[in-house]
Amino acid sequence: MGKPAMRELEVIRSTPVTEHMLRVTLGGENIGTIPEGQESAYIKLVFPRGEGERPMMRTYTIRHQRATEIDVDFALHDHAGPASSWAANAQPGDRITIGGPGPKKLINMEADWFLLAGDMTALPAISVNLAELPAQARGHAVIEVTSDTDIQTLEHPPGIELHWLVNPQPDPEGRPLLEKVAALPRQEGQISVWAACEFGSMRALRAHLKQAYEIPKSHFYVSSYWKIGQSEDGHKLAKQQDAEVEEAN
Repeated sequence: MGKPAMRELEVIRSTPVTEHMLRVTLGGENIGTIPEGQESAYIKLVFPRGEGERPMMRTYTIRHQRATEIDVDFALHDHAGPASSWAANAQPGDRITIGGPGPKKLINMEADWFLLAGDMTALPAISVNLAELPAQARGHAVIEVTSDTDIQTLEHPPGIELHWLVNPQPDPEGRPLLEKVAALPRQEGQISVWAACEFGSMRALRAHLKQAYEIPKSHFYVSSYWKIGQSEDGHKLAKQQDAEVEEAN
């Protein structure tokens, strides 16, 4: 796989979505280099470091795409990293280099019912997945947010029940999200799963879902987007090690 295409985009505006979610709209003369139909695809935001050092890259989801703009939603934290700090201070006219887009990660639509789960870092991708589901889809979406003020109005089929889980303090063992998912009523037929969240929550969810359901790999997407107490590089290493263990089992 080749390196993601790089281009410089311009900040058009920033818009608060909820208390802990900020939307930055990017455009500019290079926006046309992003192919159409990239909502839910990931991009890499590039942050330069000192001379001779490799730049930092942070991965985010394209929430909306229009002819001359893309929206990128940022979850805001008390201990902000380089990307959320940049987003909180971004002004119209600011420039940023982005790579990608990478592959879209959509839930497998060929199923009898659907389960989506994640925290605020996954909310942009969950939102796109919900909007893409067929009108007759049934199932559940469990979304962990920091506060009541972070609950959003999302487009979704009427047969998909939304469950908002308010948790101001992330749990390294992932218990709140796991307990909510485990308590959901089982439905008939083939399940399709899409879940993304903190590393500990991901591992707990993955273990539960594998034990509770028979899910072919084609219908099972579970990933971590971050790890409590770790930089993106530290999370990336933990994710690689976890994948190796999973592959061996």
